Amino acid sequence: MTDTLRAALWMIGAIVSFTSMAIAGRAVSFELDTFEIMLFRSLTGIVIVLGVARLAGTLGQVNRQQLGLHGVRNLAHFTGQNLWFYALTVIPLAQVFALEFTTPIWVILLSPLLLRERITAIGALAAALGFAGVMIVTQPGQTAISPGTIAAATAAIGFALTAIFTRRLTRTQTITCILFWLTIMQAVLGLVAAGFDGDIALPSAASVPWLILIGCAGLLAHFCLTTALSLAPASIVMPIDFIRLPVIAIVAAQVYDEPLQWAVFAGAALIFGANYLNIRFANR
Repeated sequence: MTDTLRAALWMIGAIVSFTSMAIAGRAVSFELDTFEIMLFRSLTGIVIVLGVARLAGTLGQVNRQQLGLHGVRNLAHFTGQNLWFYALTVIPLAQVFALEFTTPIWVILLSPLLLRERITAIGALAAALGFAGVMIVTQPGQTAISPGTIAAATAAIGFALTAIFTRRLTRTQTITCILFWLTIMQAVLGLVAAGFDGDIALPSAASVPWLILIGCAGLLAHFCLTTALSLAPASIVMPIDFIRLPVIAIVAAQVYDEPLQWAVFAGAALIFGANYLNIRFANR
């Protein structure tokens, strides 16, 4: 099994985790704001990371090297994740994910500058086809621009920077170290942002299971994503995430009665074709 195929399998785990987090995020959004969600998600993550690392004997891998890069990575992710949680509450889930899927486009464009990875002709073609698929789904000429669509689109830039800086960190840092500073730094950022107005809402008993799911799914998603990025270049790994689009469209239709539109599946077919093309040539 090639490293590229292993990375693709890890990304499937990330897709399931991100989808679960979207459902849980919408469930608690009526009670907590995005900063509070991020705070409690990170606190859950700290407990999980410390517990698993202690059992696995990897806690000693945590170090303070490259704290600056950890900080930049986690600030980019914190910003993108808050915008993402906000978008979940105001626009359809399929549209949130479709706009988020401009992330691989930003990764491919920014990787040469930040990672010194070469843009291949196939990578550029896959990015163009994937972007065309997103345009089919969102139909920008027929859909009004709203704060939700702007938030989802901007979140994609934050996620792209997160992926790029994660790739840089995997060159010298272990996954345990990356996840440790992820949860610690974002807990601090969440505490500062949530408490800025002097009022941090505590979750109700009904919201606690959803927050635990958000914490577990978010951490597992980052573990899968970080592992995938350690096996293959960011410009190859991130386009695989496009598969989330048809998955979330079906889930949203079943759970929230959001309509299934032909454009979603037509765009998803084009996106899948772009992913297949990218992975096939990467294996060669």
